[in-house]
This record gives sequence, structure tokens and C-alpha cells, in this order.
Amino acid sequence: MKTISILSALFICLGIVACGLGGGSKPSNNAISSVAPSSIMATSRSSTSSSVVSSSSSSSSSRVSISYPSYNTNPPEPDMTGMSSNAVELAAKMKLGWNIGNTLEAGDFSKPLAPKKCGVIDSETCWGNPKITEDYIKFVKQSGFNAIRLPVSWNQYANQQTAEIEPVWLDRVKEVVKYCVDNDLYVIVNIHWDGGWLENQISQEEQANTNLKQKAFWEQIATHLRDFDEHLMFASANEPEVKKQGMTDVDLIAERMSVLTSYHQTFINTVRSTGGKNAYRVLIVQGPNTDVQVTNQFMNILPTDSIANRMMAEIHYYTPWNFAGMTKDEDWGNQFYYWGKDFHSTTDTAHNPTWGEEDTVNEMFGLMKTQFVDKGIPLIVGEYGTQKRDKLTGDDLALHLASRAYFLKYVTQQAIAYGLKPFYWDTGGVLSRSSNTVLDQQAFDALIEGGGLK
Repeated sequence: MKTISILSALFICLGIVACGLGGGSKPSNNAISSVAPSSIMATSRSSTSSSVVSSSSSSSSSRVSISYPSYNTNPPEPDMTGMSSNAVELAAKMKLGWNIGNTLEAGDFSKPLAPKKCGVIDSETCWGNPKITEDYIKFVKQSGFNAIRLPVSWNQYANQQTAEIEPVWLDRVKEVVKYCVDNDLYVIVNIHWDGGWLENQISQEEQANTNLKQKAFWEQIATHLRDFDEHLMFASANEPEVKKQGMTDVDLIAERMSVLTSYHQTFINTVRSTGGKNAYRVLIVQGPNTDVQVTNQFMNILPTDSIANRMMAEIHYYTPWNFAGMTKDEDWGNQFYYWGKDFHSTTDTAHNPTWGEEDTVNEMFGLMKTQFVDKGIPLIVGEYGTQKRDKLTGDDLALHLASRAYFLKYVTQQAIAYGLKPFYWDTGGVLSRSSNTVLDQQAFDALIEGGGLK
């Protein structure tokens, strides 16, 4: 989920699903074959020098106008205790994933790249959700999910001159991670949209400065969370905007993909350099736009790693957007109220889907299986879901809800069938965070059935 504008973002994020086109559209026919095999990840060692950002983080067109102190001041020796599982083995342990969305990443982003805090103490509640409790984490586990993705913002809690993150925020994130690990849940911590300082700054001009901030933040995050075992994974970003809307210049997109790869390389180098259990931690890198098509076409190399087979990749799935997130009919196309071959309306035909149904799910997930999973690189569907159109009434509403449940079940089921790891995007609409009860039984049952847990 990423923010497009503050008004549209809050409408979509607080109301339903997500703020990015994470799933893409119908796959193109000119996709570049696949990423390099996982063996490339062991071809170079991470630098432990605080002055080195990454092997490809600088460019002749980059401007460097900032510098930050090193926050990696006393890294311990590598520690493999509790870190025996490689990425494939760890992925096999994750059955069904859950996002705690619109919470740790919440904030006042009224001016892009100029963060305004709601306040460190109450920031989790900025977008209307209560603070995460251990009872809620236990409820998520009891409900059938054994992995949690924690979207987190950091920039709004950082000194903009030094990039130092406020200790109280690092401690709060650590507390929530501990809730998860103590209850035997796998947990992913990322740098989410975070005002767009990385995700909207993918250009050669901004490359050097962005890499410096990526390094400074991950030195602090990784150091603060270093002692957790393999239950904790780190993710470099969220939905990095390599391909801007309407962008068709293939060479420019490829150039921007190279910039994103440098951000991921900085992430990996930095985490590894903090030592301890981080020397062996499984790390997750995001495809461009976390879009299946764009990832398939342009993510043809992965960053290198100092340890083999400890990397996963990530995409999101909100396809077709007409069904998942579109909120009004446009001149280029209508919203889809219904989804699935057995769920088309005979009376409201204008809002039946014209693309993006079961065959598309299988085609897209098949591309990701070939590109990543078959090469020993696990892939998570870090977000997926669809909105609930409560303004419909009568038979239209009943058909919509039935098709929505079918969508959730089918996408979950097929992700698992293709070897992908699904993490449902929830902002508090399916499981209550205050009463620890199921709010949307139909959607919940669809997820559990799709995950083979019922």
C-alpha cells in the first residue's frame, strides 16, 4: 500500500484495500525471461565499512548533498543461533499471512517528503485503529494465521539532518515484534511508503542521497531488532514506483529498475554489516511497483548477498483494480462489482468484469513461480484483497459479497498452489482489533478455506 495523494490515500487506506496498483494488469507478451538463479546471491560480500553504501549506489548524475553519521558502531560477530533455516525452509513454515495495516505506518503525510507527526505516542492511532496489543496478536494466531507483515513508517520519527530515529519508536516496534515472536509467529518488518522518500525517489538524480538514508535507517532498525531469531524477517521497501503511470520508455524503466536494485543492495549490505543474527537473517526485496507484469519484465537480476539462499522476493496482487480498488466509473472503463465465472450479474451487466478473472490469477502466479520459486527464491504476495461495496443493495450486494468471498478464496488458494506465500491486507475490517472478534465472517471463512485451514 502506498499513498498517491493524501485525500485519495486516506479514503482508500482507511476504507478498504490499498493505495497502489500492486497487482498490475493483463501480462504482456514481451516479458524478460526470469531473474538470475539464486547462486548469484553469493557472489559478493557485504561491506562492513560505514562509508560504503553499495556496489551500485552512486552515479555520475546523482547529487550528494547530505551525510549521516554511522549507526553501526559496534557490530558483534555473526551468530547463527536460532537462524538455521534458509529462505526456502522458512517459507515452507509460513502457511497464511496477515497484514496489520494502517497502524505502525500511520501518520500525517500532508506534504510529501515533509513528514508531520501525529505524535510518537499516539501515532499508531492516527488513522483510526487502536494500538496493537499482544492479545490481538494471539487472536490472529488463534484465527489460523501464522505469519504477520508489519508495515512501518520511520522517516516521520527521524531527525531530518541526522536520520536518527527516535528511540521510543524503535522500542515500540520492537515491542510489537516481540509479541509476534513470543507467540511463535513469523513477522516481517519493512520500510513502508513512509512519505515516499524512497518509493517516489527512484531516479539517478536522487539515487545517492536515497541510498544514504536507506543505509542510516537500516543500520538503526537492524541493530535494534538484531537479537530476534529467524521468526523475524526484514523487507527493503513496500511498492517502489519504478514505472510511473503512463511511462512507456523501456530504457528509462530499466534505468530506474537499476536504481531500485541499488536501494535493495544497500539494504542487504547494511543489514548484514550489523552482525549477530542479522548476518543470517532472511531478507525480502520488492519487485518494481510490486506489480507482476513490471517485475516479470524488468527485475531480471537480484542484488547480491554475502550468504546464499537467504533472500525472498515480494509482489502485491490487486488485479483487476476495477474490482479491487476502483471507486467510480471512468471514461476508460467501469468498476467491476462482481468477479468470477459463476458470479456475473444478469441485471447489472455494466459492472461485470471484462478481464482479470481466474485465468489471469493463474497466468500471473505462474509467471512468478517460474521467475522466482522454481529458482529457489521464495516469493510472498505481501498484500492482496478487495474492497467491500457496502453502497450496493439487494441482489446486487449479495452477488458482490459472494463474488468478493470467491475472489479471496481463489487468490489465496492459487497463490499457495503456485508456491507463493499470501499475506492478506487488513486494516481492521475482517478481524476486530478492539474486541478480538471476527467482523466479516464471509471474508474470513473465504481466506481460511483458501488457505486450506478449514
